[in-house]
Amino acid sequence: MSSITSGNDKQYADSKKLAARARLNSEYTIAEIGWFPWVAQQLPLKSGDHILDIGCGPGWFWVAAAASLPDKLSLMLCDLSPGMVQEAIERCSPLLFGSIAGRQADAAALPYADGSLDAVVAMHMFYHLPEPAKCAAEMYRVLKPGGFLAVTTNGADNMRKMYELTAVFGSPPHDPAGAAFGYDAAKRLMQAQFGNVAMTEYPARVRVTEPEDIFLALTSYPPGEGASEAQLSEFHTAIADAFRAGNGVLEIEKQTALFVSRKVA
Repeated sequence: MSSITSGNDKQYADSKKLAARARLNSEYTIAEIGWFPWVAQQLPLKSGDHILDIGCGPGWFWVAAAASLPDKLSLMLCDLSPGMVQEAIERCSPLLFGSIAGRQADAAALPYADGSLDAVVAMHMFYHLPEPAKCAAEMYRVLKPGGFLAVTTNGADNMRKMYELTAVFGSPPHDPAGAAFGYDAAKRLMQAQFGNVAMTEYPARVRVTEPEDIFLALTSYPPGEGASEAQLSEFHTAIADAFRAGNGVLEIEKQTALFVSRKVA
């Protein structure tokens, strides 16, 4: 299993390794609106809502989405990594939320009372979970009747043209996150727990113009992270060949979507 989907203590102690992968999306995505503002526009939030962001990471979403959100939101930032929680609190504290709190927390044992939250947001984190169904049940438990769970994840074919390059490391030619918890898994899980689910796909593609950013992203986690010099040389060659074939760019199709389920009142 790729350590995008395991080895969380090392991969997510802070945001350094994540940033190498996030750069591909932040710098090279072609879309009418950025990913984070797009997600913010889809969330059915109301002024004064109490929101839990579980698997909050370094808080990038809230900074990018702040201008699109209702006022007086009470935001709870939780992650299994205390380093990520600290980064998120520092990054979000200057923003105009009604309140901000952060704590280390396990998605399988949320430290919140039954029916206490208006919304739970879980962005690109379900593929890390050893027991997704148990975590979905916990998220359902802490939601108020009428509250919603918002989950984002990738499809199995997300950025396949890029992941095919990792064959030099012996990796399967697909997004490990999308393979571990893709569209079908998200639909099944949320339908089973909530009895309803709505999916909206983000309309975007990626056009990478700098080969080194591909190299840095795909060597930020094993097996690329621990590859031999011979493998890394072969990887550089594979990347160069792909860019040459694309006349200096690598055009990549994205599959990324938002899934929303309501807790029936």
